[in-house]
Amino acid sequence: MAAEIVNPRSESADHTGQEGGAEPLDSFDPAFALHRGGKMAVQATVPVRDKDDLSLAYTPGVARVCTAIAEQPDLVNDYTWKSSVVAVVTDGTAVLGLGDIGPEASLPVMEGKAILFKQFGGVDAVPIALACTGVDEIVETVVRLAPSFGGVNLEDISAPRCFEIERRLQEALDIPVFHDDQHGTAVVTLAALRNAARLSGRTIGELRAVISGAGAAGVAIAKMLVEAGIGDVALTDRKGIVSADREDLTDVKREVAGFTNKAGLSGSLEDALAGADVFIGVSGGTVPEEAVASMAKGAFVFAMANPNPEVHPEVAHKYAAVVATGRSDFPNQINNVLAFPGIFAGALQVRASRITEGMKIAAAEALAGVVGDDLAADYVIPSPFDERVAPAVTAAVAAAARAEGVARR
Repeated sequence: MAAEIVNPRSESADHTGQEGGAEPLDSFDPAFALHRGGKMAVQATVPVRDKDDLSLAYTPGVARVCTAIAEQPDLVNDYTWKSSVVAVVTDGTAVLGLGDIGPEASLPVMEGKAILFKQFGGVDAVPIALACTGVDEIVETVVRLAPSFGGVNLEDISAPRCFEIERRLQEALDIPVFHDDQHGTAVVTLAALRNAARLSGRTIGELRAVISGAGAAGVAIAKMLVEAGIGDVALTDRKGIVSADREDLTDVKREVAGFTNKAGLSGSLEDALAGADVFIGVSGGTVPEEAVASMAKGAFVFAMANPNPEVHPEVAHKYAAVVATGRSDFPNQINNVLAFPGIFAGALQVRASRITEGMKIAAAEALAGVVGDDLAADYVIPSPFDERVAPAVTAAVAAAARAEGVARR
């Protein structure tokens, strides 16, 4: 039996079954059963067994630690959990494929993100869902919360506000700020593309890519591919190729048009795909099969929309040498969990003041390297459950932070 999906903001939504009334939702849906009571809790790392323990963990012993931190503020990183904990912050406006469902409804996802931080990177994380959506409000709120955290992971905040929020927080804070919907996706995409190119005996500098979707992920992927040396990349939105001659571009798209599409293409997504080496989908919708067929021989199709890829793998395999999706039930899943736990673990390990482009590219290279000699068309990116992933990414990010001068230890 499937539960009826209703708009959680609707006054007519039926919430019976939660506190009496109809049968509880978790009696027939295992997802509800798993989420009952939430997915995480706070656990003490020191014992409080008697009055001596209490006097050290709390008053009067704690006062000595507080006084020391007041005199030397950097000691907060040594004598609290600040340097090892991340705030996972959302306003609930772009949650998964559900859209603007609000802060309360976003909490199951934020809890999930927090436990992935812990499970895959050993990083503690706290979900924070904000009851505000204005850029100024969000920035001010996060800045005021920042003394408690060693990093900020922005999550499921809709574009284009997410770009300005991240930029302003990076300017205001001296801790890593990372919008995972943008950069986590870009890191994993670059890693998979590097390996696909290696499998075909090419470098990414020989490839022309087309990205469907000019939101947070699409813009970040375009920037990272250019930074990594892609031959050319065109970004497309609902109106076609993002090009400098268009007069309807947002500031973000106008910026992207300035460093992409060296070929000077115009027209539709289908026009851009003719002869292209790479398709990267982060938009949803369906790409016509004839457009996929028009791509270059030995092309790569990364159709990452969930649950329905822009190009179904059965169709993609007719024309492409490497096929990746965002789904776990097909090979080559482009999954952000391959990136963000290790990126934050590496940044926190060296107490980095920010996450640089170099750190993100180092993460992508390390992730690609995990595949090693096992590289194959159905294995260009490792599994999230490969225990080599997080240590490799952590080490690479920490080393890059030191090399770029943003590490503080």
